[in-house]
Amino acid sequence: MTDGSHKLTVSGLVALLQDVVETNFVTVTVEGEISNFAAPASGHWYFTLKDSGSQLRGVMFRSRNRQLDNPPRDGMQVVCSGAVTVYIARGEMQLVVDTLTHGGQGQLQAAFEALKEKLASEGLFALERKRLLPTFPQSVGIVTSASGAAIHDILNVLRRRAPDVRLLLKPVKVQGDGAAEEIVAAIEELNHYGGLDVLIVGRGGGSLEDLWAFNEEIVARAIVESELPVISAVGHETDFTIADLVADLRAPTPSAAAELVAKNRQELESHLDHLIIRLQSRIAQSLD
Repeated sequence: MTDGSHKLTVSGLVALLQDVVETNFVTVTVEGEISNFAAPASGHWYFTLKDSGSQLRGVMFRSRNRQLDNPPRDGMQVVCSGAVTVYIARGEMQLVVDTLTHGGQGQLQAAFEALKEKLASEGLFALERKRLLPTFPQSVGIVTSASGAAIHDILNVLRRRAPDVRLLLKPVKVQGDGAAEEIVAAIEELNHYGGLDVLIVGRGGGSLEDLWAFNEEIVARAIVESELPVISAVGHETDFTIADLVADLRAPTPSAAAELVAKNRQELESHLDHLIIRLQSRIAQSLD
């Protein structure tokens, strides 16, 4: 501490403040709203983290932010972990961010793990509970968005590999309020429809929040109670949901789900082609 008789230079005062801040706030976790986001050519991210009462400058260097799929946007609620420092040149306090996640993602992950543990204890993930897919499905029910990439991927694969398979789409919301309820209702409706052999339930990729409808308990139980075998096809290969764990089969992508449906048919056609060639060869030999 100093009194009025001892003068400090600006640099000296800022250095003292830096020492106090950086010694006492080595690692902190802060939740706030992103604003003034900038991503210059250097690859570093600069932004302001704010709430209703205060704001704090933040920086996430390229070595850290390249681990994230997408940069944050202004207005996005995020949780940042890192060290508080003082930028000597401007005498400003800032947060040097090591990890950044969407706000609430920690709570969602905790809810995911709790439900996963609960359903596992009931034996709903057990392999012996799951059913085999029909060998040659003739009719496939699809539960997904009518406008998303997933339905286009599924249709493209099945039209190419199994054009005679009959498809029935039950369009639903796949994220946001009411999505889980719509997915449950669609699964129940397609089960009552009759004439279907298997269901594909899924959507394209997204964040944990985007995929959350497929982590809802009501969706998991609807899949378990389905009389039809269910293929879960949610997100990308690295995405895992509760729906994937309870489904009879998990496909890493919607396209892969369609390939699973058409796989046996292609193998059969290939085998028949081989038999025809052998038969023709034998007939030719006999005639000779």
